[in-house]
Amino acid sequence: MKNQIEPINNMISKSRIIFICSFIFILPGFHLSAQKGNELKPKAWLLKKIDESLDESAKQYLYLMKQLPPERFPVTYYEKNKELFTSGPEPWLAGFYPGVLLYLYESKGNVVLYNEALRKMKAIEKEQYNKTTHDLGFMMYCSFGNAERIAPKPEYKSILVNSARSLSTRFNQQVGCIRSWGSGPSQFMVIIDNMMNLELLFAATRITGDSSYYKIAVTHANTTMKNHFRPDYSSYHLVIYDPETGAVIKKQTVQGAADESAWARGQAWGLYGYTMMYRETKDPEYLAQANHIAAFILNHPNLPKDKIPYWDFNAPQIPNTARDASAGAIICSALIELAGYAPSNVGKVYLKAAETMLASLSSPAYRASAGENDGFVLKHGTGNFPKNSDIDVPLIYADYYYVEAMLRYKNLQVK
Repeated sequence: MKNQIEPINNMISKSRIIFICSFIFILPGFHLSAQKGNELKPKAWLLKKIDESLDESAKQYLYLMKQLPPERFPVTYYEKNKELFTSGPEPWLAGFYPGVLLYLYESKGNVVLYNEALRKMKAIEKEQYNKTTHDLGFMMYCSFGNAERIAPKPEYKSILVNSARSLSTRFNQQVGCIRSWGSGPSQFMVIIDNMMNLELLFAATRITGDSSYYKIAVTHANTTMKNHFRPDYSSYHLVIYDPETGAVIKKQTVQGAADESAWARGQAWGLYGYTMMYRETKDPEYLAQANHIAAFILNHPNLPKDKIPYWDFNAPQIPNTARDASAGAIICSALIELAGYAPSNVGKVYLKAAETMLASLSSPAYRASAGENDGFVLKHGTGNFPKNSDIDVPLIYADYYYVEAMLRYKNLQVK
């Protein structure tokens, strides 16, 4: 596999071409339909399995919605204590639940799911003005971005633009990044997860024609590409900068096994983020970066045969340690999109890996049976292993990217 994936990295020009005027309005979900050149054909047996999984996912969420108190959002479920853990609309997770509902509505046409999504989105509308978080992309784009794509409304566009405006206030020109976590005045913290929030900025530029959002996204991605990645294209979780000079103070992997380890979900965020950056800019350097990250993941000796990673690629207890279905779902969704941008031989490698992941996630080993998991779809997610938090549990974002990956795969048949 290594020899199949790596040639693409040598074929891509190192020139950086930023097409700031390319503001094609594409919202989340089905980006492969716009790609040309690769004949990526879905497998009939996997499409059948996906249809079954989508049916079961819709049933699970019809059950889950009945368990939720008003204006509460599902986070995870602890089987041992039979406890559903929920949050208010403020955390980074809030947008995933309405996002899953909207994806399932698209797939199954059940208006009950759609109406539940709209009800929950009402509770997070006020977050468009929240300048205390870098996670507005997760919160507002996975929810209102999908809603705008399905049934466009002026108020959705306004919410997306206001959210992007709030996110932009966290940008530091000297550092060249959007601040992630809060910290003291002498430190400016940036995590790899923040790559996922840049998609909101591109949407704001498309809506308004204001290129400032686009430029912030590109600057953040370039700075992250320079400082977050090791020579093997694995990523640190956190880079701490001096906010006055932009100098790197420290590099860490907070949620990983060690600072120099490859935390699985961090690698997933990077792969998804740079695939998205290529889609939005057509800059070949972002495509090269995405290919490098994919090569690291798919060629790693600790990637299991079912291709659902352990919580960290360098976890010391492998193989006797937790998997992370959320990382697997994110990687799977990203690979399906990336396959459409790569040359045919490389794209087929990516798609084959994604098919293995989809088959794994759709099997009883990872997908809950009807009535299990208190309504969540996937099992075996890992939130924060070093803090002993949310280990071997369902996670709302795992469900979101799993359903997205299934819909992206299904969309290959209408290309």
